[in-house]
Amino acid sequence: MLERVKENKKENRLAGILSNTKSKYIVGTVLLSGIGVALPRIFHILAGSSAGAMFLPMHIAVLIAALTFGAISASIVAGSSVMLNYLLTGMPALARLPYMLIELVIYAVLLSLFNKKFNSYVSLIATIILGRVLYAGILFAAINVFGFQTYGISVIESIKVGLPGIIIQLASVPFIAKAIKKGIKLDV
Repeated sequence: MLERVKENKKENRLAGILSNTKSKYIVGTVLLSGIGVALPRIFHILAGSSAGAMFLPMHIAVLIAALTFGAISASIVAGSSVMLNYLLTGMPALARLPYMLIELVIYAVLLSLFNKKFNSYVSLIATIILGRVLYAGILFAAINVFGFQTYGISVIESIKVGLPGIIIQLASVPFIAKAIKKGIKLDV
């Protein structure tokens, strides 16, 4: 009987900790970081080495984090996804890594900011457009002003190649973010 009481106290304490908003943010950020690592692997296994550029799987975890938890969480998901994917698989390639990190953080911040003023669909569309414009400006500056090496793809080409991923983002990210918020009872 005494063991059962202790067990119930532990369960109630754990439930209390997990119901805390800060804990939800931490656990959600960690889980989405894991998804940001797992999803690219799944796409690469199923669709080959060009699947990352085509389906943009790391973007999905970052965008969900931005809509669900905000800019800090989404930026952490972006950084951890890019770095862990590189360390575990060598992808993105080292030449692409800093650009990918900058690109994902741009989307994390923009989507979080837009989502404070607009619904998730308008925010996502604005982020996809403005994010690529800002990213193009950063690429231009990095190459032409600072003399950094490019990784060999233009923003226009990446949009063409990544169109299936953009469609997947528009079709799924707002629904998934809304379901997560509802499921964990998070009022952001």
